[in-house]
Amino acid sequence: MLSAAVDPNLTMRELLEQFPGAQRALFRKYHIGGCSSCGFSPDETLAGVCARNENLDVNEVIDHVVASDAADRAMQLEPQDLSDRLGAGETINLLDVRTREEFEAVKIDGARLFTQDLMHTILGNWPREQLLVIYDHDGTRSMDAAAYFQGHGFANVKSLRGGIDAWSVEVDPKLPRYHLEHA
Repeated sequence: MLSAAVDPNLTMRELLEQFPGAQRALFRKYHIGGCSSCGFSPDETLAGVCARNENLDVNEVIDHVVASDAADRAMQLEPQDLSDRLGAGETINLLDVRTREEFEAVKIDGARLFTQDLMHTILGNWPREQLLVIYDHDGTRSMDAAAYFQGHGFANVKSLRGGIDAWSVEVDPKLPRYHLEHA
């Protein structure tokens, strides 16, 4: 059992550092951490969060977080792998889920900006077996978007690991980098 590798007394901050998708996993299965009414403090322990949420079995929760992390990693595509596939002429639907301002400032060649109208087109018309690669600034929101499209039957969807920031470091250093201010 993988739960033995994770200490239930880790703070939520430490858990999220070790498993960046843990909050998404906790919310998806247990409705923990998605809003103010079900949130947690960064200094609260995982065991404490489980205790105050219907006394959840902490080992079951840890197993879920670990399994979700493995699934997240399987959904990610390395920047160099994407570059190689694009260079080989592979048909890839490249979707940018950043803001219009970010997209207009810097983008990966061939990417389309995600909009509500485009979402309807994608869901209604795009082939679900064709590779769909989604990216954002740092690879966080794109994981949520990739999970969304997987849930809608897209069999070959990936999130660009590290987003456009990793792309600019690892693949195209001429591409300008930028820093987002978080409120």
